[in-house]
Amino acid sequence: MFRSRAKSEKAAPTAKVTADAAQSRDPEAPKGRPTPKRSEAQSQRRRAATQPLDRKEAIRRQRDARRADLARQREALASGDERYLPARDRGPVRRFARDFVDSRFCIAEFFLPLAVLILIMSMIQTAQLQNIALLVWLGVIVMIVVDSIGLGLRLRKQLRERFPDEPKRGAIAYALMRTLQMRRLRLPKPQVKRGERP
Repeated sequence: MFRSRAKSEKAAPTAKVTADAAQSRDPEAPKGRPTPKRSEAQSQRRRAATQPLDRKEAIRRQRDARRADLARQREALASGDERYLPARDRGPVRRFARDFVDSRFCIAEFFLPLAVLILIMSMIQTAQLQNIALLVWLGVIVMIVVDSIGLGLRLRKQLRERFPDEPKRGAIAYALMRTLQMRRLRLPKPQVKRGERP
């Protein structure tokens, strides 16, 4: 009551600002982001501690990590280790589709060698040989289409029976693309022999 007017005017705005700041966020309101798990917080702290000081070092570390990942992936493609396979090859459905294709003889796997042979035959300047090449080409395409349709229908039926609850999207196309590769060149490497049912 007996204070000077200047002091009370100075004190009032600061008190008002602190009161507004305290009331701007409701204590029960969410903070806008989830609380990180302990393991995540610890890994972030470790990562901050191991961060390189210069940019060249960071680029070198990223390159080394990428090379190690690719090497692990190549080994997994050769051995069939599920942990390090690319995302498109992972899972029991994709594994079964690979084994289903690898256990059978497919006409489509000879597509590339036959295509080269037909191309050579068509380049020879003999009308009769070119006609034969064209007929062989049409026959190969028809056989591949018929074989692929049959394989797709059988595989779809097997997938429905064996994996009723698993997502099967893209598995048929994945298997049909695998048939177009020669058995020796397929990645991941075949894990079953011909005639051995998966």
